This record gives sequence, C-alpha cells and structure tokens, in this order.
Amino acid sequence: MSPASGQELATGLDPGAIAKGQSIKSVYVYEAPVRVWHWINALAITVLAITGYFIGSPLPTQPGEASANYLMGYIRFAHFAAGYVLAIGLIGRIYWAVVGNYHARELFTLPITQRAYWHEVGIMLKWYSFLIPQPSRYVGHNPLARLGMFVGYFLVVLFMIATGFALYGEGTQAGSWADRMFGWVIPLFGQSQDVHTWHHLGLWAMVIFVVLHVYAAIREDIMGRQSVISTMVSGQRTFKD
Repeated sequence: MSPASGQELATGLDPGAIAKGQSIKSVYVYEAPVRVWHWINALAITVLAITGYFIGSPLPTQPGEASANYLMGYIRFAHFAAGYVLAIGLIGRIYWAVVGNYHARELFTLPITQRAYWHEVGIMLKWYSFLIPQPSRYVGHNPLARLGMFVGYFLVVLFMIATGFALYGEGTQAGSWADRMFGWVIPLFGQSQDVHTWHHLGLWAMVIFVVLHVYAAIREDIMGRQSVISTMVSGQRTFKD
C-alpha cells in the first residue's frame, strides 16, 4: 500500500483534500438521520438497561392487594417498548447506511484486509494507553472506535434483539410474529432459562460498551485533535490544529 493510500485511510479524505489539509477547519460528517438515531438509540438502551436489570432482579413484593400494584408490569412494558424502538431504529439505520454518505456505513463495515487499518488501530491503542502524545486525525470514526462499534455495539445489539424477541415470543405465545421469527433461538441455546441468562449477560456487555464509549468520547474531546461529542449534535467535525 502506498503512503498516499495509508494517509487517506487515516484522514478519511480523498488525496486532493489531503493536499489541502492545512486549510480544513471542519468537515460535515454525520447526517441528520444518523444523529437523530444516535440519541434515540442512546435513550432506548438506557431504558432497556434499567428495566432489564429490574426484570432480572425484581423489586420486593409491594404492599397491599396484588391487583392494586402493577409496577413490574410497567417495567416490562417500558422494556418491551424500548426493545421495539431499538430494533426498528436499527432497521432504519441499516437503510441509511445504504442511502447515506460514506460515514453512515462505517458502523457496519470493517476493512479487515487492509494492513493500514490495523496499523491505525495500533496507533489508537497506544493513544488510549497514554503511550503517544497525539493521535492521528480522522474525519469519521477512528479505526479503534470503528472496531469497537462493530463488535461492541452492532453484534451485541443483534444478539440482544434475537434473544430478547425470542423471550418476548414466549409471552405472545406460539404463532405470534415474535415466535415465528425468533422461536428457533430458544432450542438453539437449550431452554428458556439459558436464553434468559445469556440475554442478561448481554445487558452487562452493553453496559461495559456504553461506559467505554462515553469515556472515549469525553477523553477525545478534551485531549484529542478533533471534536467528538459536538460532532454528534451538529454533524460537523472540527479540527483543533
């Protein structure tokens, strides 16, 4: 791979833009549908995590008549509603990856066959390990973030949707759309309780991803060479140098 192509990978710009890199102040990266999806998705995951925890570890019995208390029912309803938002949002996000700009596709693709990509992943690992003073500049996701989003978000969310709707199909009973589409998941894992266990473990995998994601975004905004959090609000990535 030539030096020019490696530089193109690092910046996400075409060679003509690289030559003019000194004059670039900001680049429009994330289109409005991607930004709206991001924040709605973040809210859905928050609701799913909180309600999912209480479904796995229910609250103590409420005082009074059982018919007068519907707390767990409300928790389960919020969980199911957020699950629908997450799944429908992912379908919409996949659609926008097809019709949107280049950066809309980064969440679902990895250039794993490119040596330059893995070289940049190594650079970002050194950056997050405080081994180098400054990272490279990237217009879209940096290579390590791209890897984390694909594995830690996309694959985990697919797993959570499949196991979640498989369990949901038990409540909607045989013949429902959830049972027809995801009923195969339960016998694949062995039994319903096994799916519950793996789904609960998936919750903690998602929580760990969110913590790392938020930490990396805040750290990059403070110590990095480009904006991160504000980019997901305005769509513009601003370079500090």
